[in-house]
Amino acid sequence: MNDLEPPPLPAPDRARPDLVALLVEAASAPPEWAALVTLQARLDGDLLLDECELADLSELLRERFGAHADLGALRAGLGLDALEALTVGDLQQALDAPQVRG
Repeated sequence: MNDLEPPPLPAPDRARPDLVALLVEAASAPPEWAALVTLQARLDGDLLLDECELADLSELLRERFGAHADLGALRAGLGLDALEALTVGDLQQALDAPQVRG
C-alpha cells in the first residue's frame, strides 16, 4: 500500500481498533481476546466485564477521548435490561458523536 491509498476499513462487525485496544487493556486480557470484540458483543453478557473493568474502561476512554467520553454517564441513564444489553457498538456510536471525537 502506498501513502496515497486510504487505510482499509474494518469489517462491518468489527469495532474501531483503538476501542478494541482499550477494551483489551481494561479487561487485562490477552491480545487474542480482541477477536471477541465485535460491535454486537455485550459488555456484560459476552465480554463479561465486571464493575472494576468497566471503571478502568471509563478512565481509559476519558484519557483517550476526553471528558465527554463518559461511560458512567452513558450507563447511568440505562435500566437493568439496557445495561445488560449494552454493546460495543453502542459504546462506539457514543464515542463517534461529534463532541467526543479525539
